[in-house]
Amino acid sequence: MTTIDQIYQFFQSPPPAYLNKELAVCYVLAILQEHDSYGTELIQLLESEYPNYRLSDTVLYSALKFLEDTSAITGYWKKVEGRGRPRRMYQITPEWQQKSRDLAHLWSEYANSNTKEPVGAR
Repeated sequence: MTTIDQIYQFFQSPPPAYLNKELAVCYVLAILQEHDSYGTELIQLLESEYPNYRLSDTVLYSALKFLEDTSAITGYWKKVEGRGRPRRMYQITPEWQQKSRDLAHLWSEYANSNTKEPVGAR
């Protein structure tokens, strides 16, 4: 049974929001603008840099496949220090540099305008 206190608690400390594919595409491009990365790292970076958001494996890999299919990114295998097996690293293709900046900017605007502040914090 839900109590009034639980309702207030929800709004004071809302659970993280999961990214959809559109947001995930823009987020991935924002990270790849800075450096090549791999799937697990993309999820960990989101959780550490944007604690109000989460990204499921399913949505992430759907976004990565979409970006590869549109030739926005390419993948290559690389042994990552401290990790056992080689990782599939992703990078933005030269032809997509400008478009990826535009889409990365959409992520930045979205994330900055949707930061969750506890109710009454203003």
